[in-house]
Amino acid sequence: MAKYKKKRARELQHDRFRDTTMGFFDRLGDVLEGRGRTILYAIGGLILASIIVIAFVRWSNRKSDEARQALGRAITISNSPVLTNPVVGSNEPTFNSEKERAQRAIDEFEKVAAKYGEPYKSESRYFIASNRLVVDRPKGMSELAEISNSRVAEVAALSKFALAQANESDGKFDDAAKLYSELARLNNPAVTAETANLRLAKVYEKQGKKKEAADLLFNIVDASRKAKGPDNLPLPTSAAAREAADELKKLDPDRYAQLPADASTLAG
Repeated sequence: MAKYKKKRARELQHDRFRDTTMGFFDRLGDVLEGRGRTILYAIGGLILASIIVIAFVRWSNRKSDEARQALGRAITISNSPVLTNPVVGSNEPTFNSEKERAQRAIDEFEKVAAKYGEPYKSESRYFIASNRLVVDRPKGMSELAEISNSRVAEVAALSKFALAQANESDGKFDDAAKLYSELARLNNPAVTAETANLRLAKVYEKQGKKKEAADLLFNIVDASRKAKGPDNLPLPTSAAAREAADELKKLDPDRYAQLPADASTLAG
């Protein structure tokens, strides 16, 4: 009798579960009655959209990898050594002159710019203009001026910096100083305020503006040596700050002596 009661209790529980479940599906069926095809279309649309998104992401990643590799190959060419006597057995590209190397690099970067979208297109245009300075300097400078207005901030900063350096090397110090000042205000990670101000100080030196140059150099080093991280420990001195310290020591030793001690040197 006890076994029967247990068995019957299980049967009744199963019946209640079945009744509840079937009741739920019956109600759901009433709600969805006449809408089955619409729902199937909606589900199918969601599935199709998901497939399209997944396919696009995979395609985009593959194209990005392809673009990075193509850009890397072009950069390798632009950095290849210029050797009148190439090393026998070397697989690395070598060139007889800077002009030959620059033209080959331009050809490679133009392929990237023509085939891929941003940011690779703008990056390639920057490298094209930079190499163009060797092949056709006026045209290269014109291209750099145009790209300095790029919507890709890093490319715009690098182009403006390259243009400033070209002006500096051509003796156009006022033009160079203007561009370096703009870059210092922008303080883009690609060209930091430290780097721009260091170049600006060197332009001031060439213009005979010793005090202005010393002030800039002092401020670069002073800020760097006082900078601290979230842990309140001194930050490592940047390469630009170290170079600024060396320049200031040569330019104005008395002003250099007023700098705070270098915490990194003290720690060593």
